[in-house]
Amino acid sequence: MWGCLVALVGLFFLVRWYRERQVVSQLQDKYVFITGCDSGFGNLLARQLDMRGLRVLAACLTEKGAEELRRQTSDRVETVILDVTQTESITAAAQWVKEHVGDRGLWGLMNNAGVALPSAPNEWLTKQGFVNMLNVNLLGMIEVTLSLLPLVRKARGRVVNVSSFLGRLSPFGGGYCISKYGVEAFSDSLRRELSPFGVKVAMIEPGYFQTNIVDKKKFRQSVEAIWNQANPEVKKVYGQEFLEAYIKLSHLLKPPFGQDLHMVTDCMEHALTASHPRTRYSAGWDAKFFYIPLSYMPTCLVDAMICWLSPKPAQVL
Repeated sequence: MWGCLVALVGLFFLVRWYRERQVVSQLQDKYVFITGCDSGFGNLLARQLDMRGLRVLAACLTEKGAEELRRQTSDRVETVILDVTQTESITAAAQWVKEHVGDRGLWGLMNNAGVALPSAPNEWLTKQGFVNMLNVNLLGMIEVTLSLLPLVRKARGRVVNVSSFLGRLSPFGGGYCISKYGVEAFSDSLRRELSPFGVKVAMIEPGYFQTNIVDKKKFRQSVEAIWNQANPEVKKVYGQEFLEAYIKLSHLLKPPFGQDLHMVTDCMEHALTASHPRTRYSAGWDAKFFYIPLSYMPTCLVDAMICWLSPKPAQVL
């Protein structure tokens, strides 16, 4: 009995390995549109796909980012300025993409643009802080997707959205986790709706990676700015020691080892080029072996663990 079970498990992984090695044909004729290419994952993916021979349409927030990317890539990479929070900018970029892809349609849409700040305990924030985060990470992604779906459907292509392990687990407040939960929900519904058209939808769920979106200095400055503008009563309840402990704790969430950005962009590349892409990609050792498994544990245990690790407000000590 055990021998049959082991054989079945082995056969499953063998078939899975074989299927995932199959690559779509004529990659050199396919167009991929990537948002957030100024730096980080988007910038690296644009260069990576360029080396694979794909035609990359890279959206950058700034002209400086676009110029630097063009210097690092071949003439297969073309850039456009895009602010995903502005409808006019999205409309113009969608028209630009349509003019480039023509009758071929858009093979791949890689929704990568995102921000990580502001992040702080919910009670410290205002509604606008949540709105600013959702406008980029969720609503902007949705509007870009809706604008380009006809072109993706025409090519029977792919939509790949960057979520996070924080789309499954919310260890801290602010709009980031909320936005990533929204990305997960939107991607799930989109995958089922587009399946009859032959369009595949995948999600990338990275763990902690050091990028230009946020670093220790930026995080401290952001949290301190939020704290300084917080209601005096809130500041009294939490206390200065909580502020310092909260800032320090955020740096302990990252894994004790380096994680190469290629761990994420390799997942993105596979989702865009494999004949049988996965629905979800867990990128990073911390996501694979800690955060995502943690999200499947009973809520009471997860709550107890996070509360035990979290700093305590002054008035509950």
